[in-house]
Amino acid sequence: MSTANSAHSVVEPSSTTKRIAGAIVILYAIVTMVPLAWIFLTSFKSPPDSISYPPKIVFQPTLEGYCNLFTTRTRQTPDYIQSLGAPTSTCDEITRNRNMVIAGPSNYWPRFQNSLIIAFGSTFLAVSLGTLAAYGFSRFKVPLADDLLFFILSTRMMPPIAVAIPIYLMYRQLGLSDTALGMILLYTAVNVSLAVWLLKGFIDEIPREYEEAAMIDGYTRLQAFRKVVLPQATTGIAATAIFCLIFAWNEYAFAVLLTSGSAQTAPPFIPTIIGEGGQDWPAVAAGTTIFLVPILVFTILLRKQLLRGITFGAVRK
Repeated sequence: MSTANSAHSVVEPSSTTKRIAGAIVILYAIVTMVPLAWIFLTSFKSPPDSISYPPKIVFQPTLEGYCNLFTTRTRQTPDYIQSLGAPTSTCDEITRNRNMVIAGPSNYWPRFQNSLIIAFGSTFLAVSLGTLAAYGFSRFKVPLADDLLFFILSTRMMPPIAVAIPIYLMYRQLGLSDTALGMILLYTAVNVSLAVWLLKGFIDEIPREYEEAAMIDGYTRLQAFRKVVLPQATTGIAATAIFCLIFAWNEYAFAVLLTSGSAQTAPPFIPTIIGEGGQDWPAVAAGTTIFLVPILVFTILLRKQLLRGITFGAVRK
């Protein structure tokens, strides 16, 4: 009894420890949120306010950054602008106040769509293939399984720039350069290693007896996998999908080298947003803010599965 009590006292932290831990977590959350909050605020600043020194905390908010992000503009004479009549939209009014007119849409939205297609497409393929491979490593006797798993993991040990040139030459030869399909295949190949290693741990935790009982009842191996294993591995699949999506969504090196036009994603496009006299920082901040929304929504929707997936197997009976 004394041993059990002593073990319990060691595991249970004191109230002081809990308060200190809570304060550290809150402080860390504040520190990590400051850059995001600053980017969000900068997106509502005017270009002069965005580069003012000292930086302005209190400012007159404006949608100029978002208007500049989604439109291209040309400078015109005041007489020509007056001849156009009344502004037809908020962006039109803001642009005319700068003695410019809207010439057409910008390239941000097509780049944003490319990011959605490539990131979610590669994530779906990587998680699907990773789930099948992880199930095979977990349930069957694969020759040289440890060596194969290490080889799969080793593909993530090298920096992207180390293989960027060979991949560029190969893609140019195959006609996959600057194509969405080429980027999806590349990100899938990079993410499969992460998916296999993460999902194998989750599937290892699922008792084999469940599948054996299902197959005794007449299920095939594939049916047992689909109806028994997959529902129990949902948390692991969700956690893996988030990590794979984050990589594909934010990847920059391959996107810069392998895309330049039709398949270019948002990360290499956002830094090239130029305004009059240099970088248009409100438009850059607006593009970054919008770019964060899909990954933020996806993570929030799967947050419960993510928390369960990270802690899955931590407590064993």
